[in-house]
Amino acid sequence: MELSMPPPQIYVEKTLAIIKPDIVDKEEEIQDIILRSGFTIVQRRKLHLSPEHCSNFYVEQYGKMFFPNLTAYMSSGPLVAMVLARYNAISYWKELLGPSNSLVAKETHPDSLRAIYGTDELRNALHGSNDFAAAEREIRFMFPAVIVEPIPVGQAAKDYLNLYVTPTLLKGLTELCKQKPADPFIWLADWLLKNNPNKPKLCHHPVAE
Repeated sequence: MELSMPPPQIYVEKTLAIIKPDIVDKEEEIQDIILRSGFTIVQRRKLHLSPEHCSNFYVEQYGKMFFPNLTAYMSSGPLVAMVLARYNAISYWKELLGPSNSLVAKETHPDSLRAIYGTDELRNALHGSNDFAAAEREIRFMFPAVIVEPIPVGQAAKDYLNLYVTPTLLKGLTELCKQKPADPFIWLADWLLKNNPNKPKLCHHPVAE
């Protein structure tokens, strides 16, 4: 009796990569390494973050001694943010980066990107998401319109809606009731675009894409 085999499945994972301000001039060769390592660059943007935006991005590091220096470093010039995709993208990108401290990376992982391009513990050249939850949050932060798969279902979907959607939607519906616009659907759509909590507040420095 033949055993029915399930159809082959390919799970493509996404992670956020950042080329930090002090090595933006190395973008072309870093992208070449990324592509040769089996990643697809799904999205890319060059931008200059404000210190406030950097504080929001690194909110989990808030209160640590290095936090002010970190936000100053990350807002010191333009950076390049990319969404990378491949099988096990998060772990493969972290492996390619090497230890977060570039001085350690130079000793223990001399071929890693942080060993090659980084300077010290703070100026470590590149960023990568730690895990799937961090990748989701960071990609939405830098690329609000991007859908991060897999799309949650069941309890995960309910948790996502309760955490990210319902609070903002309730504010919008409350304001809608107060304003009573002629076209409530268009009004609510415009309100949600203006009040999207994941929309980056960027310094609009003239930076070429």
